[in-house]
Amino acid sequence: MIEFYLGGARSGKSRLAEAAVCATGKARVYLATAQPRDGEMGDRIARHRADRDQHWLTIEEPLALSMALRQHAREDRCILVDCLTLWLSNWLEQGEDQWQQAKLEFLEVLPELPGDIVLVSNEVGQGVVPVNALARQFVDESGWLHQALATQCDRVKFVVAGIAITLKEN
Repeated sequence: MIEFYLGGARSGKSRLAEAAVCATGKARVYLATAQPRDGEMGDRIARHRADRDQHWLTIEEPLALSMALRQHAREDRCILVDCLTLWLSNWLEQGEDQWQQAKLEFLEVLPELPGDIVLVSNEVGQGVVPVNALARQFVDESGWLHQALATQCDRVKFVVAGIAITLKEN
């Protein structure tokens, strides 16, 4: 089962995704893509770590998501990937070609993984068109990634104000 939680900042998507992982009854793996680039982000990461109980195995991987998924996916595990837009941001800093290769590899490996996968990402395409080229590229690339993922996922939920709206259910 591949489940995808999409929503705006502070929509409640991560909390609902964590609850979905817990509900599987499988061993829990939290695959985090954030990097502590400043004090506030470092504090945010520390809060997230502290919020998770000892039943979570936490893997921090800002770039090599496909490799980490291959390494940790097992039939008896549920992996939560939080979050894909941070992963995208990390790759866009590396360059367009590197991002396209990483995205292709991720989309190819995802349906082959054993166990359950729960993905979290920020919906950024509902606002105005950004004024600078990098921000426009980020919005475009996240939209294309989300569209490709939605076709592969068994369940897609859009989260608003802590409420999940099911967009797709196989």
